[in-house]
Amino acid sequence: MTTTERRLPFARPNVLELAPLYDVLRREAPVAAVTTPAGDPAWLVTRFDEVKQLLGDKRFGRSHPAPEQASRITTAAVQEGPTGSYETERADHDRMRRLLAPAFSAKRMTLLTDDVQGLVDGCIDRMLAARSGNPVVDMHELLALPVPVAVICALLGVPESDGELFRDLSDRMATASEGDDAHEARTRFGRYMAGLAEAKRRDPGEDVISDLVAAQAADEAFDYAEMTRLAVGLLFAGHETTVNRIGLGTLLLMTHREHWAELVADPAGRVDATVEEIMRLGAPGDLGLLRYAHEDVELAGVRIERGDALILSVNAANRDPGVYAAAEDFDPDREERTHLGFGHGAHFCIGASLARVELRTVFSTLARRLPDLRLAAQVDELDVRTGHITGGVTALPVTW
Repeated sequence: MTTTERRLPFARPNVLELAPLYDVLRREAPVAAVTTPAGDPAWLVTRFDEVKQLLGDKRFGRSHPAPEQASRITTAAVQEGPTGSYETERADHDRMRRLLAPAFSAKRMTLLTDDVQGLVDGCIDRMLAARSGNPVVDMHELLALPVPVAVICALLGVPESDGELFRDLSDRMATASEGDDAHEARTRFGRYMAGLAEAKRRDPGEDVISDLVAAQAADEAFDYAEMTRLAVGLLFAGHETTVNRIGLGTLLLMTHREHWAELVADPAGRVDATVEEIMRLGAPGDLGLLRYAHEDVELAGVRIERGDALILSVNAANRDPGVYAAAEDFDPDREERTHLGFGHGAHFCIGASLARVELRTVFSTLARRLPDLRLAAQVDELDVRTGHITGGVTALPVTW
């Protein structure tokens, strides 16, 4: 099979299943040459061991030794190509983690639990109100979208009144298009963040943007461009991925009714294992995490040259039958508890605790308040977002 035939994204049967080619590549060519959606060469990594290794390998990074020569992955404005400085990437990353660690600590996330619970209950109240006039409601619009948007806006310090703008810019930045819409949205987001930062400089609050503004005052090298890059990453990771995990998790539970019944019977006792299995098996997007080789490396019998692009398919790695028994089955009771849904190593998702708080609250509350919840459409009938970095559905019709 040529790299032209291996052009990403591979066609998926539906939003819950991966393209069959991933299984073939994982067995026969776990590091395979492919063509990116942008038309450039890259290596696709599909086996658990190699994906985990690369996530923690300091010989690979998000920056590129010659950015103008780097393979591009997509025409979206998120993860389209190299980011950051090749010379200072590691130091910049360490600084970012130090800056953000207090805001995303497990203790602070636990303190947020009551606020998240209030948001989820409010959304379910609106679902119940909508259900009184229509047998079918859109859970995507009424719960999966608004909860993560409200949480990440509160954490960053974005006014509630700007939530709709934030949501629109996020969606546009993460969607590939033939024109410049994604990058125009990125430019507008940068201007918005600069204005918000100035407002926080005058009147700081208990939020991440205020923390970053304070860091700017102590470090002239930390400019608006760097702050905007961090904010885009936080917005993308803290909003888009959680929206999709709520949708995918609901689909997995609704199509595996025995596990939904178990969650309904014991929401508090079953929710942790359920969420971790959703993180493993839920497969947002059709690409993966982008890395560039910072030196020549031999990997799974393939020579990776300095500057080569690699796409780490966390989706495929999390379904590796060499690691998971009955890997394609949704089984919250499985013995294998580890997964790469939050990454691994130095780039382990700093918002993992936040995502877990949101997902646990959403699914335990749904189980308590809407025990008869069910899909109002077949999985194959759902409209899937195409061209979007994290994929997912555009609507999630449910009833009860």
